[in-house]
Amino acid sequence: MGAHRPHAFIDARAPGRTRKTARMTIELRNSDKLPPPAGYSHASIAPAGRVVHLAGQIGINADGTHPDGLAAQTEQAFINLVDALTGASDATVADLVKITAYVVGWRESMGAELFEGIGRAAATNPLPLVPITLVGVQSLFLDESLIEVEAVAVIAD
Repeated sequence: MGAHRPHAFIDARAPGRTRKTARMTIELRNSDKLPPPAGYSHASIAPAGRVVHLAGQIGINADGTHPDGLAAQTEQAFINLVDALTGASDATVADLVKITAYVVGWRESMGAELFEGIGRAAATNPLPLVPITLVGVQSLFLDESLIEVEAVAVIAD
């Protein structure tokens, strides 16, 4: 099996540095049979606990408006995801085990704008390198939405 890393907050100034949570340890693992991942892990293993499923969060501001562009909407969607996680449960970003992102009209050329938005959101709320799946979609519930992110977290019993 690949390298084992305890679940941690990611310090953008020092990639690879980890900090264990006091709540529980979520192992992030990578397979030696796959190319090394960049910005995520192949798998996360959480001990038994309560599972939190977060509904998809779009990049919409508190006033109901969409910021312009994929980077700004991505930043806001990830901020909204963290707000949903911490506001609706007793979980924190350290409890995240999986993220799924849906992007309208996804093309590889959109990557720089997507990662800019993720980076800006992570500067406010550092995100762990949990497994993440990106799915290109034709549309989302609101026509103005360019991205939606959902996640799963596990809280220790």
